[in-house]
Amino acid sequence: MRAVIQRVCSASVTVDGAVKGAIGPGMLVLLGVGHEDTQEDMDWLVKKIAGLRIFADDTGVMNRSVVEVGGEALVVSQFTLMASCKKGNRPSYIGAAPHQIAIPMYEAFCTRLSLALGRPVRTGEFGADMKVALVNDGPVTICIDTKNR
Repeated sequence: MRAVIQRVCSASVTVDGAVKGAIGPGMLVLLGVGHEDTQEDMDWLVKKIAGLRIFADDTGVMNRSVVEVGGEALVVSQFTLMASCKKGNRPSYIGAAPHQIAIPMYEAFCTRLSLALGRPVRTGEFGADMKVALVNDGPVTICIDTKNR
């Protein structure tokens, strides 16, 4: 699994002109699922994201997690994170999991992250043409690949 985590002041995802999910301060998680990803990858990534200390403490140092600050999370599926650009200029998406694997993994990830955060996780719509808007706070952007721990 690959994730891009952005600390945000706010974020939303719109599908067909309607807001599907929106959050205030917290994190936007763009999630890519690979065909080799496992339950272990998902559990590790959920724990890592919930524990990331990317929010400021009382002294202004990034030392607090989204849980500690009571932040929200918006998770958006993004198969293009699994792209390989090793050959030529057209990305290959062969590493992305097919829908029958990716959808249950994405849904389970959202459920587990919600449990880890102790609050509902907002989502986009898997496979839809989504418009994602965000106000990046910092900016703080972290990339995580479960195959590169």
